Amino acid sequence: MVPISQEFGVPLSEVAFVLTLTLWMRLLGAVASGWLADRVGRKIPLMISILGYSLCNFIAGFSPTLLFLLIFRALLGIFMGAEWPAGAALAMESWPIRSRGFMSGVLQGSWGIGFALSSLIWGLFVGYIGWRGMLWIGVLPALSVFYVRRFVQEPEVWLENRRLQRTQNREVRAPLISIFKRGLLYNTLTACWWMASNFILYYSLTALFVPHLQKDLHLSPTLASGQSCFSTSWVLWRWASGAGPATSSAAAGR
Repeated sequence: MVPISQEFGVPLSEVAFVLTLTLWMRLLGAVASGWLADRVGRKIPLMISILGYSLCNFIAGFSPTLLFLLIFRALLGIFMGAEWPAGAALAMESWPIRSRGFMSGVLQGSWGIGFALSSLIWGLFVGYIGWRGMLWIGVLPALSVFYVRRFVQEPEVWLENRRLQRTQNREVRAPLISIFKRGLLYNTLTACWWMASNFILYYSLTALFVPHLQKDLHLSPTLASGQSCFSTSWVLWRWASGAGPATSSAAAGR
């Protein structure tokens, strides 16, 4: 965020709004992807989302203005939000039932690996690739689409459900409105409030702490990213040593 604000000559708060808009747009992508995944399968929305956010990241690296960056990061947010519903459903439905709980923890906790790698790449190569290079590297996940298309099969659970729905002439319909009815409204609002509070804390620490170290404490990008990489690696170590995803999440919050 700090190098972007310096290059475009804008306040840091305006660059932070790019992150905010990206996260807002995830809601649209997640709802659309979940709706599509229940109708056409998990693979298609998963591949679309990976290609979408990879391409948007790559294009954003050529941003001539902050507005251009904001537009393509907003589009990226849609595809980023779309990846999780399709990908998580595909993974959970394909994994053996006996270890599905463990696998869900691995899937959820693996964000830290990417977070640590990105911090490490930034700290080591910031002088060579800059913030634009970091976005260009974001095109690499697109290569995984070839593997998904060729080797990944639709889960048997989803195929069987689709067969039954077509046989009984009751194709799935998204019950989006029903979660806002009187009987479920309290639960819906409670869940939304809990998630919103969690993300405020999470992104305040992970996304805004490093710019604080650079701008206010005048640490170099290498030292700032080193702190981020170290803290994330500590959480991963805690998780791998048996603390569990829940404990690690609490540790990350602290």
